[in-house]
Amino acid sequence: MDIFKNRNFMAMFLGRIITNIGDSLYMVAAVWLVYDLSGSTFYTGLAGFLSIIPRVIQFLSGPLIDKLPIKSILVYTQLIQALLLLIIPTAAYFNVLNVTLVLIITPILSTLNMFVYPAQIAALPKIVNEDQLTKGNSLFSIAYQGIDIVCNSVAGTLIVLIGATSLYTLDSMTFLIGAIIFSFIKLPKAKKEVQQTKKSISVSIKNYGADLREGVKIIGHSALSRLLFGIIVVNLVIGAIFAVLPAFSDRNGGPEMYGLLLMAGAIGGLIGAFSVTPLKLEKIPLGKLYAGAFLLAGLAWALSIFTPWLWLTIAVYGFAWIPGGATNVIIFTVIQKGVPKQLIGRVTSISIALSGIAAPLGGLLGGSLGVFTSSSVIIFFAGLAVVIVGVYWILDSTTRNLPSTEVIDESLFGFDEDKRIPQSPSITL
Repeated sequence: MDIFKNRNFMAMFLGRIITNIGDSLYMVAAVWLVYDLSGSTFYTGLAGFLSIIPRVIQFLSGPLIDKLPIKSILVYTQLIQALLLLIIPTAAYFNVLNVTLVLIITPILSTLNMFVYPAQIAALPKIVNEDQLTKGNSLFSIAYQGIDIVCNSVAGTLIVLIGATSLYTLDSMTFLIGAIIFSFIKLPKAKKEVQQTKKSISVSIKNYGADLREGVKIIGHSALSRLLFGIIVVNLVIGAIFAVLPAFSDRNGGPEMYGLLLMAGAIGGLIGAFSVTPLKLEKIPLGKLYAGAFLLAGLAWALSIFTPWLWLTIAVYGFAWIPGGATNVIIFTVIQKGVPKQLIGRVTSISIALSGIAAPLGGLLGGSLGVFTSSSVIIFFAGLAVVIVGVYWILDSTTRNLPSTEVIDESLFGFDEDKRIPQSPSITL
């Protein structure tokens, strides 16, 4: 592929792979370690809450990503995470490891990650041509899902063989390697950008509020806000499912089952990412695509608990993640095509923050309910809630009439030729 001849893209792509290895192993190790130390779904729900809560404030990273050097953001966040991860195995060595320490480190690591992925999305239009954006996003998503497949498939076995704390040491090494790879990225800069870099921090602080309000206004004025409402509910559901998944797995095979379920979800997401181009999903109207996709996802989640065989449970659960893998590729392409390059960072971070705002609450809710009822019941009603979201998108005319990704331009977000937000955007709510 021509895109792989781009050295900047290769560095970004390889760095993403290494970073995702660390993220995947860490998340499996963290959630299982919390469950192993506490034996309670409440604490796994709390761990999920703390790992996702930084998304609520992720919109705050947008203006900084648009102002600060992206390369520095990527390198230094990896180095800091490498150091923080070593705290867990060190505490275990001195026999002072407890649930509280794991819960304290979890949101710090997640906060650092809230800069990494929006920064990568913001950098992509700067290093590839516009006609390569969908391919680049698809490759990023495939890398993300592919690494999840590999890591989740072996994580359960690694926990049994070497223990969850040892995975933290391995994670630390991967983040260090990621920092080294990201250091080879050379983003193009105009003379004006070079001059502004020296004053970027002071300028960012001074204009922070205005930049933030502008990003929120962009999202609020677009017809995508209806989609966003439904995605908030979907993320609430996902948070609840992940909170009870360790308990569900523990009753159906232990850490190996947990790893297999996570692997199945990653395979589903990878299939979805691969399907975007072959199925020409860019040609399908955005609202109809989302409605149909998440109707299927909700049904699969709800039905997964009724299967008579564990292998079929794993397969149906994995199928539920196929729609999300496809729509993740699509939505980032929509933002990159519909928003001027200098604003992509804040719009991406705000959209991720708003879409993920319910996930921490979902984790707390699912974990708390798991104390009183079975994990299977929670997973069933979670899937049912996603079905209702799909029906809502079908019935809502604004969502149903959204254009396809193929024809989306900056008018969807309310920009005129001067790249300003008009008083009356071309598509409003």
